[in-house]
Amino acid sequence: MEHTVITLKKGEGRTLKSGGMWVYDNEIESVMGHAADGDIVAVHDFDGYPMGKGFFNSNSKIRIRLMARNKAQEIDRDFIKMRVRHAWEYRKKTVDTSSCRVIFGEADWLPGLVVDKFSDVLVVQSLALGIDRFKEWILADLKECMAEDGIQIRGVYERSDAKVRRQEGMELKKGFLGPEFSTKVEIEENGVRYLVDVAEGQKTGYFLDQKYNRKAIQRLCKDAKVLDCFTHTGSFALNAGIAGASSVLGVDASQLAVRQAQENAALNGLTGRVTFLCRDVFELLPELERQGETFDVVVLDPPAFTKSRNSVKNAVKGYREINLRAMKLVRDGGYLATCSCSHFMDADLFAKTIHQAAANVHRRLRQVEFRTQAPDHPILWAAEESYYLKFYIFQVCLDL
Repeated sequence: MEHTVITLKKGEGRTLKSGGMWVYDNEIESVMGHAADGDIVAVHDFDGYPMGKGFFNSNSKIRIRLMARNKAQEIDRDFIKMRVRHAWEYRKKTVDTSSCRVIFGEADWLPGLVVDKFSDVLVVQSLALGIDRFKEWILADLKECMAEDGIQIRGVYERSDAKVRRQEGMELKKGFLGPEFSTKVEIEENGVRYLVDVAEGQKTGYFLDQKYNRKAIQRLCKDAKVLDCFTHTGSFALNAGIAGASSVLGVDASQLAVRQAQENAALNGLTGRVTFLCRDVFELLPELERQGETFDVVVLDPPAFTKSRNSVKNAVKGYREINLRAMKLVRDGGYLATCSCSHFMDADLFAKTIHQAAANVHRRLRQVEFRTQAPDHPILWAAEESYYLKFYIFQVCLDL
């Protein structure tokens, strides 16, 4: 299995050489030996220099995902245990681990795998064939690491139902791995309680990457009138409510999300002050403007408007439009929190788009802070796909 050697074309492997983890199909010169999909192979540069070992998949444009750079490293049980332990130790140092992402794919050198911890439940999402083979080991090792810290995991749910699996020649999978349990799991984050639906919620059930960005808006929201757009299950809205906002309106196009957000508001005793509306944000914002509504704080947390390089131009229009509309609704001296979760919308382009929106509506922006994803979603330099979340807080002033 490991005797198969993949040799790169001369001048290729730039991603790998700069510290990345992927080899694309068009970078390969030759395959020496036979590799079945999912097998571990050795990767050599054009001149025979060893680049490392990773798993192979002929179905995917990402032909090889690297697991180790050391040519002598065995990809075995001990190796997996070491990777998992490093991932858990890192979380203990950097974040509140009551609920957090414990494995973040390439950025934890376990490519194609995500594991989220919601209180005492793990949710796993496997997006690559090779890592699928190690899934049981990884979950067992995680449970063992956590047990050493007195954390007993009562259940595991698989959410490998992302369409991207089909690009790897894999079927979509969803369901319990082991004993069944209630799939509505209660967590607490920044003093806010949530019911996370690990079976039916988006992705793994809840977006942990904004944890500290949600906390960052709390200090702006005391006694404020707040609008939270694309609220999903109410996370920014509830952080505003718990911080003492006078009124909060959360808006989302999904009726399921709005229902879950209302349940979460009730769970925190915020039903009167925090309300939710099922509407299309792009339609609602101009309506609120026509009605003469203004807010002290507006939050924009949209889904990724682009998931490929080809649609970036349309995405720019979308981001410009909602930011422009939102700025019109912020009272003079109020605040706008705005973000993009698409890694194709890079930081420079996002900043430029916001700048254009402000110029179009004659608003001056004072940057309060710029943030990215929480540290349990570490950004691996050279693996650009691991850096995706850009989050700004601005004070919005009229251009007088």
